[in-house]
Amino acid sequence: MLNKNIETFLGCDNDYGESGIVVFGAPFDSTTSFRPGTRFASKTMRGESYGLETYSPYQDKDLEDLAIFDGGDLELCFGDTQKALAVIESYTTRVLRDEKTPVMIGGEHLVTLGAVRAVARKYRDLHVIHFDAHADLRDDYLGVTLSHATVLHRVWDLIGDNRIYQFGIRSGERSEFQWGKDHVITQKFNFNGLAEVVKKLQGKPVYFTLDLDILDPSVFPGTGTPEPGGVGFLELLEAIQKIGELNIVGCDIDELSPVYDQSGASTAVACKVLRELLLVIG
Repeated sequence: MLNKNIETFLGCDNDYGESGIVVFGAPFDSTTSFRPGTRFASKTMRGESYGLETYSPYQDKDLEDLAIFDGGDLELCFGDTQKALAVIESYTTRVLRDEKTPVMIGGEHLVTLGAVRAVARKYRDLHVIHFDAHADLRDDYLGVTLSHATVLHRVWDLIGDNRIYQFGIRSGERSEFQWGKDHVITQKFNFNGLAEVVKKLQGKPVYFTLDLDILDPSVFPGTGTPEPGGVGFLELLEAIQKIGELNIVGCDIDELSPVYDQSGASTAVACKVLRELLLVIG
């Protein structure tokens, strides 16, 4: 049995054995292409989460009614990307083996690859829904194939064509969008078409990955790669609630970099999004 974390995210202080959801942090940002700092997200979110309530008036649900275990942060090697991903994969595999749902707090977006490796091994018909400002479909970034700029291309390597659904994308190289037309389904700028995708994927195992920079920088400036033209908080919340109609077998929330918003507002947004996500999948 895994030990309970001393400092937990709000409402996530149940024992491992009794919990159906396992939250854990992946404090890794070694391949960040612009501004680092996402390694501090999970620890900061835990501390700041107590500025919220466990109850959500948006959903009329309460974290106190769920059994959620917070296992703390993984110890990840910053000098070896492959090793860090292997640790994430191993932990996620353990959680899945115990028939629990893994919910990972990044970290930069590459951490998704470690979790998806484990989830895809268990669920052969896995599909991925991806909310982000950036396509993340490069085959390499500066000659390196493992990067937060390549993560969805690496996920495609695992699950193949037309199983990745992207929403909110508004940044990327022309070659990424051209490649993506043949291999993934991308909705630029907003969540149009999400309801149809949710209907299509009913009954299928789905991994949900949320890069918080899908939000407009006016709402969420605390990220390493802010991209103007994003969605608002209520738009994101509505989309997350729609995702809750699916069979979510794993998910993550990434790319908060607390140091770039000293007001703490971005961390508060991230905490509230995580609370709502947990309530949706719980």
